Amino acid sequence: MQRGKWVSQTLLMEFLLLGLGDARELQTPLFLLCLATYTVTMVGKILIIVLVVRDPHLHTPMHFFLMNLSGLKTCYSSTIPPRLLASFLTGDTTISVQGCMAQFFFFGTFATSECYLLAAMSYDRYLAICQPLLYASLMNWKVCLQLVAGSWVAGPLISTGITSFISHQRFCGPSATDHFFCEEAPLLELSCSDTGMIRILIIILSFPDVVFPFLFTLASYVCIIAAVLRIPSSMGRHKAFSTCSSHLTVVIVFYGTLIIVYMLPRTVPLRQLNKTVSLFYTVLTPLINPLIYSLRNREVKEALGRVLRRPAACTDSSNQVWVSGHKSGSPAN
Repeated sequence: MQRGKWVSQTLLMEFLLLGLGDARELQTPLFLLCLATYTVTMVGKILIIVLVVRDPHLHTPMHFFLMNLSGLKTCYSSTIPPRLLASFLTGDTTISVQGCMAQFFFFGTFATSECYLLAAMSYDRYLAICQPLLYASLMNWKVCLQLVAGSWVAGPLISTGITSFISHQRFCGPSATDHFFCEEAPLLELSCSDTGMIRILIIILSFPDVVFPFLFTLASYVCIIAAVLRIPSSMGRHKAFSTCSSHLTVVIVFYGTLIIVYMLPRTVPLRQLNKTVSLFYTVLTPLINPLIYSLRNREVKEALGRVLRRPAACTDSSNQVWVSGHKSGSPAN
């Protein structure tokens, strides 16, 4: 009884995120850098969503998936950077246990949903290149909605299980974690419960979480590359590959950083590298995605050009109306 009372009294109520270091002179530059990155990321994502919704030329399955990926990335980008900006601005690096679990849940939710959405997009590109004659019938709007809905639902379902396991751990000290957000491995290092079983359960859940969608995406692109290489003309190969190059680049960046972060051993010499790569895939990767799609996707560039030309055309039209009206209303000499 006495031991149980002592444990309950020493349970942690908050964690201390050591973040990117205690260098005070770097707080302002890091704040400005993260603020600029976050702002550009949000503007880029919202711009892609608006373009797809407003431009009839982008009402295709591929751009419907792209719009949902941008919406997903908008949510994903809002789980960590706002808290990071607040810590840079105020110097307060503490986070409550409940807040930490909420951040962990939403980050895991959107990361898992992105894995499934990238897999759905790879299936779309597979049908477009390997089954072009059947594409319209196989990738109809009903299938698109089902794939997108499944991606959005898979994230919270899997993340709920992992978050539930971790939230039932006892955290009774130390309270400091050498990271800038609440992640699975640093949290388990702070647990004073037996983590053997939960580590096994997390490995099991990682298969539907990351491994299965990754293998599906990988298999899709193996088939796509094989089909592209069978095209006799170099012009045909370039045209076919250009339809999926943007998505392939996003997949490589996303899974590449994810594999580096979670496959690196958590030793002291590699801890700083782990945090740097984590910063890349949580803050910088969402910034890169809209740039990739805007620079490498011809339809998106053309839609952006039409939107930018429209205000100028309206302005010229208004000026012509005003000039003609002014001339017609002027008195005759």
